[in-house]
Amino acid sequence: MVDSDAPDTLEVPREIKVAQLRSVVETLQMADEIAQQGYLITSSELADLMDVNASAVTSRGDNWVWRNWVISRVRREGNQILWQLERVD
Repeated sequence: MVDSDAPDTLEVPREIKVAQLRSVVETLQMADEIAQQGYLITSSELADLMDVNASAVTSRGDNWVWRNWVISRVRREGNQILWQLERVD
């Protein structure tokens, strides 16, 4: 039985929500800079950017979309796969 007068213990304070959103915007700005500068990043770096496991990056194939970017597998250097981000609108 749930007490309808009890405060919602799962409610996240606004300050935390805003901080999380700020973090998302910083991540998206970083992805934009990586794309604009033509930087190649490793699977591990891309996974960190996307906040996923590295295996989730490599299992997606050679070309796929994440948010506003097309992610392309460019080449392999040693044991590292390098990826390129291209902004799409």
